[in-house]
Amino acid sequence: QVQLVESGGGLVQAGGSLRLSCAASGSIFSISAMGWYRQAPGKQRELVATVTRGGSTNYADFVKGRFTISRDNAKNTVYLQMNSLKPEDTAVYYCAADRLKLVYWGQGTQVTVSS
Repeated sequence: QVQLVESGGGLVQAGGSLRLSCAASGSIFSISAMGWYRQAPGKQRELVATVTRGGSTNYADFVKGRFTISRDNAKNTVYLQMNSLKPEDTAVYYCAADRLKLVYWGQGTQVTVSS
């Protein structure tokens, strides 16, 4: 089992920044990719960004140039730096970890961007 705990969400004005963190614990060996997803009210959960153990990244088009994902393997932590936030970025952000073809999810952290 892998446990994921997110932190760093909150309320910010449009144009502001937030940094999300996700710490993994438990059976963390063999975790390959980690990433962030989000779900807005009434919408499906969608990919935001992923990072492999080797540091390769992938971003959704709607966050390219604004968000940066990074990973500290020594701390078993993944980060999401979010800049130039927009009201449409408002959602619950979930951390995910891929281990041996199973995906584990965190409990989510709310990000609210006011206009």
